[in-house]
Amino acid sequence: MTYSDRRKQFMEKMDGGVAIFRAPEMGERKYLPNKDFYYLTGFDEPNAVCLLTPEHKEHKFVLFVRAKDEERERWTGRRAGVEGAKQRFGADEAYPIDKLDEELPKYLSGTDKIYYRMDSDEVFNQKVVNLIKRYRPHTLIDTGKILHEMRLFKSRDELNLMRKAAAITEMAHREAMKAVKPGMYEYELEALIGYTFRQNGAVGPAYPTIVGVGANATILHYTTNNCQIQDNTLVLIDAAAEYQYYDADVTRTIPANGKFSDIQKSIYNIVLEAQLAAIEVVKPGNSLDDFHNKAVQVITEGLVELGLLCGEVDKLIEDEEYKKFYMHNTGHWLGMDSHDVGKRKVDGEARIFEPGMVLTVEPGIYISKDTEDVPPEYWDIGVRIEDDVLVTENGNEVLTDGIPKTVEEIESFMQER
Repeated sequence: MTYSDRRKQFMEKMDGGVAIFRAPEMGERKYLPNKDFYYLTGFDEPNAVCLLTPEHKEHKFVLFVRAKDEERERWTGRRAGVEGAKQRFGADEAYPIDKLDEELPKYLSGTDKIYYRMDSDEVFNQKVVNLIKRYRPHTLIDTGKILHEMRLFKSRDELNLMRKAAAITEMAHREAMKAVKPGMYEYELEALIGYTFRQNGAVGPAYPTIVGVGANATILHYTTNNCQIQDNTLVLIDAAAEYQYYDADVTRTIPANGKFSDIQKSIYNIVLEAQLAAIEVVKPGNSLDDFHNKAVQVITEGLVELGLLCGEVDKLIEDEEYKKFYMHNTGHWLGMDSHDVGKRKVDGEARIFEPGMVLTVEPGIYISKDTEDVPPEYWDIGVRIEDDVLVTENGNEVLTDGIPKTVEEIESFMQER
């Protein structure tokens, strides 16, 4: 699906009116485009505005962009400019961004609806509010109601980009598995992973890389990555590449010395069994609740078998006793964002899987030192296993299945290094 196809589809779903999308100004850090803006335009320069005006006779797609400026471009890079916006990006009309206040009202005059999503750009939000006060449209509609449902279902071209992100991510995890050893620091693996991403054409990491050893692996969003890796510990690596603004999202948990202990293996295999069982549930007709509940059931059964939970499995699940070991959901949508857009519930019920959706499947068990009634030999073990799964017509496709995952695969791969 081309950008033009996406705009056409979006405008067909609009009920008249004008849709406004904003690309933020350049900040101090590396610029990344607003994903909604980019999804519809393919334009990745900062400080731009897109209008979609389905009822306009000629200008259905309008861009406001930075004007060409030879002096500024020498310092900050080339710009498409007004002509490039039309010739390269297909705008029916384009204007310099500094003409926005002058030209935008012409497209809003007489409209009864404005589609716009309030975001962190308070100045531009206020500009839209002022326009609403001036033109008094009957309705302000969040663009996400249309666009985020479109983004939830991935086209063939989008899936190809996600497969490339997955392939780069696989390379990085394999490099980390080859390199890790006691005495290294977490940040050394983080650096190796980041280098592998960029070396293979990724924009960079899809999210802050997590490299957590021992107790750090029990912290869900640990990103400090400054501790030394000790022998006989597990290293949890949650890291993935972003390729042409499409993300992977993968976690592997590996033994620092290349060999799982019996205790580590017992926890790891419960998580692996839960993940494989949950992946089996990812198919059309099942729901987000179904695959999460499956993972919870397998984890609870495993913890009872180990003696870390006591009681009837159904009762433990009802009372959410498992949450002291497994406290997060089993997955989330994936696409242009690592936690991608799209409703998780429809009419109050968990979303049913449909072909074209992509999500993560990532159960885990986390046993910190302060977990009650747990023998010391289980302390500071954190295990999460995460893959990216596409819902297909007849089941699913694991996009990241090339990364070693079973105990035998991981140990064999690490021993060959």
